[in-house]
Amino acid sequence: MDSQKNENLLNLALETAPEERLRSLELNVGYDVQEKTWEVIVKYHGSLEALAERGILVEELIAGYAILTVPESEMARLAEIEQIEYVEKPKRLFFSDLAGNTASCFAPGSQMFETLTGKGVLVAVIDSGITYYNRDFRNADGTTRIRYLWDQVLGREFRAEQINEALRTGSRQAAEQLVPSIDTSGHGTAVAGIAAGNGGEGGPAYAGVARESELIIVRLGSPRADSFPRTTELMRALTYVVNKAVELAMPVAVNLSFGNTYGAHNGTSLLERFIDNVSEIGRSVICVGSGNEGASGGHVGGSLRQQGSGSTGLTSLVNQTDTDVTNRGRRVEMTVGAYERGLNVQLWKEYADRYLVTVLSPSGETFQVDTDRPGKQTYRLQQTQILFYNGEPAPYMTAQELYFDFLPAEGNPYLDRGVWTFELRPLRIITGNYTFYLPSEAVRSADTRFVRTTPDVTLTIPSTAVKVVTVGAYDPVYESYADFSGRGYLYQDQVNSRTSDTFVKPDLVAPGVGVLAPDRYGGYSPVTGTSFAAPFVTGAAAVLMQWGIVAGNDPYLYGEKVKAYLRKGAQPIRGVAEYPDARVGYGALCVADSLPG
Repeated sequence: MDSQKNENLLNLALETAPEERLRSLELNVGYDVQEKTWEVIVKYHGSLEALAERGILVEELIAGYAILTVPESEMARLAEIEQIEYVEKPKRLFFSDLAGNTASCFAPGSQMFETLTGKGVLVAVIDSGITYYNRDFRNADGTTRIRYLWDQVLGREFRAEQINEALRTGSRQAAEQLVPSIDTSGHGTAVAGIAAGNGGEGGPAYAGVARESELIIVRLGSPRADSFPRTTELMRALTYVVNKAVELAMPVAVNLSFGNTYGAHNGTSLLERFIDNVSEIGRSVICVGSGNEGASGGHVGGSLRQQGSGSTGLTSLVNQTDTDVTNRGRRVEMTVGAYERGLNVQLWKEYADRYLVTVLSPSGETFQVDTDRPGKQTYRLQQTQILFYNGEPAPYMTAQELYFDFLPAEGNPYLDRGVWTFELRPLRIITGNYTFYLPSEAVRSADTRFVRTTPDVTLTIPSTAVKVVTVGAYDPVYESYADFSGRGYLYQDQVNSRTSDTFVKPDLVAPGVGVLAPDRYGGYSPVTGTSFAAPFVTGAAAVLMQWGIVAGNDPYLYGEKVKAYLRKGAQPIRGVAEYPDARVGYGALCVADSLPG
């Protein structure tokens, strides 16, 4: 029996056999096969102490959120507990990969660069870890600038004293015997260097924005060696960071350079709401990269509008550049590349609208679903099994989700390649708004994509949280928008009526193409992606908070106020005439113009 307290994806997972979940990209995320337990995120009120009697482990976070580890046998009854308000399963997070200070009006040699260094402000980087041995993250006397390093992979916290002891060994190999936390990908090291590196041996020309800030580093954990971090690891990390900042009585600028594509993209998931709550604790600013899905072919959106009155069913099809139009409604085509082991498709729509949705396989086999019929259904077209879940509105969300999980049929290793088609036939239309999403490009082949795509509304979650500073990327050499960068709301008047200026996304853009950043070997390498645009803004936020809070010019310069200053100081981008813009928000980061006066 489905629970209205569970998100749709969790309901589908609980109704699906374990062997089918193993073939899915998403359904088994959060399930421990050996322990036969589920890890879930809950919003709750009151006390959860009684859950221990059921063998449920409770990890309380902040603001009424918790992570539960629940025996599989107890999952069906979890939503019956009065204190539980809503339950979500974890999602996987993907890093947003693919010389910026001067472009950001913060050039070495300028008076501002010399006086505003981030001193007295914490910069927190939640990422793949850090190569703490690099000179970029040390003081002039060789000691570390890292106050705390929490390695979720090792399950250990290292303090500055322990890191300094390791550094005194004089060799990186010996240091790693004492503090064995390493950055295997180099992603976190590059992000930390852009936000707060001091230039190491290269000097000021290689320095990050807040080069004298102290650092809090969290190396995100991963449930398995071949897996990705989950949203639960992120929630733990954010709780850790803001609690440390409050304990140290210091302002903190937090950098998040990852995301995923699952969700309504309107700030309503528990993760997005949690981050908005976290942003109100202490004196903090959270900066998030907008993701690299802008040109990935993973999104289609549009609107079917009904004209006239009564039940004529006549429709006017608008924004038609994204799809084919037939006399039956709207057709959305998706190519599935060779050797694709699994895929899921989300279709989000207004609950008031009613469609018949027909799915056609490459050979022409079909099935049809009515969006008024909720629950799980299973189909097989050719050699592909499709688990379909028709969701309903949730306590925190008005949108309706239709979820299609494509699995290789038993005995087949891959999905059927070719063009798959979704046909939307309107039966009753109020707004007609709809959006399709594929998984992140990190887990699908380049040939798996929508045929005619909509690059707008391609922000990854959690950059869609309302109170974060959402950062896109631009190319400072050409002063132009980077086409891979996640875009915001072209259909602002159509997305859950969120038309307030507080929901303009992205807020601004920063250099994200060919950025020189520290690598894990002690040198510097060019990097590209919104992962590396976000830390420019994180460092800028730290500099603004130093000017305001540490220097006493404005003790309330944190949170939304920092966002407002960054927006006001943003500079125009070539080719963009009106602001805010769905691609670049209020414009390009300019630290000098973001300070008042």
